[in-house]
Amino acid sequence: MGKRAVQKYFSFMILVVTTLLAVFTFVGLYGGDVPPAGNTARAMMVYALPFLIAGNAVFLIYWLILRRFHWALIPLITILCCIPYIGTIYQFRSLDETADAKPGLKIASYNVAMFSRETSGFMAQDILAQMKRQKVDVLCLQEYFDQSGNRKNSDSYKAYFPYMAVGKSDMVIYSRYPITDTKTFDFDQTNNSALWAEIDVNGATYRVYNAHLETTGLNGTLHRAAKMSNNGMDLESNALVRAIYGNYTLGMLARTGQANILAMDMREAEVPIIVCGDFNDVPYSYVYNTMLGDKIDGFKECGSGWMYTFRGKKVRIDYIFHDKELQGLSYYKRELSYSDHNPIFMKIALK
Repeated sequence: MGKRAVQKYFSFMILVVTTLLAVFTFVGLYGGDVPPAGNTARAMMVYALPFLIAGNAVFLIYWLILRRFHWALIPLITILCCIPYIGTIYQFRSLDETADAKPGLKIASYNVAMFSRETSGFMAQDILAQMKRQKVDVLCLQEYFDQSGNRKNSDSYKAYFPYMAVGKSDMVIYSRYPITDTKTFDFDQTNNSALWAEIDVNGATYRVYNAHLETTGLNGTLHRAAKMSNNGMDLESNALVRAIYGNYTLGMLARTGQANILAMDMREAEVPIIVCGDFNDVPYSYVYNTMLGDKIDGFKECGSGWMYTFRGKKVRIDYIFHDKELQGLSYYKRELSYSDHNPIFMKIALK
């Protein structure tokens, strides 16, 4: 009798954990619907969604093994509700290998990490060769650095991309089609910025946004924590947690304001728009939802496989979106070692 009571207690506790996990998963799914200010804990749950979904899968298997099918419904329903989110990081379709042969505009976005400030120009030239190989028409670069020794990268890029729009020194849009107008967004008190360029493609005008939003600062926090520990300072675990949480909170708040500025500008556009860049935030976050608006996430539309763009942590923080009146043909990344990001490419059929 005592053994049976223990088994019932254990099953009850597992049921409680299953229910709580489902609740936290739903909080994460809808955490990006509200601004992070005043809702930081809810907003932070978005970052845990992959782990929460994996936990639901484990409990689904557990209840199925025990043949407790009524309790298995809790993680099953939760996972089914997560399918739209899963689609932002993984697509089961195959990539259309014929897309480049179809008419349209080929867009690329790449955070090049200042080309590591190398002076030979090799890295910048090899990236240019990659863009030629992928038949890119419009290239959006973040953390751009124009100087390579005594040469400028823009001088060598203009042979293939004769037109360029420059925002702040680390932001540029290269184009094979004429650029008719530009606008720069210089976000106050940060090193980040954005710009758009209106591009004339065979008589039709399209506005391409290139955005580099505020980073989280997590690497800096961990570096400072390690330095404090190496210097013999007693670093309380809760102090480190507070520091990481504080940096994420500040980063989220900064990105929120920047995303709102850009979203307001997008609503005023009178031509079809394409949005590219390093948003420094994950799918379903407030920043992602704000930048997406009523547009289409190119990867969900025509991507394939597992999509991650930040190479170190294997998360997706770089995006290409477009207006609904345009149609995506292909969306993919390339594994390049020149930066901590991967470049992303999209072929778009125009009106």
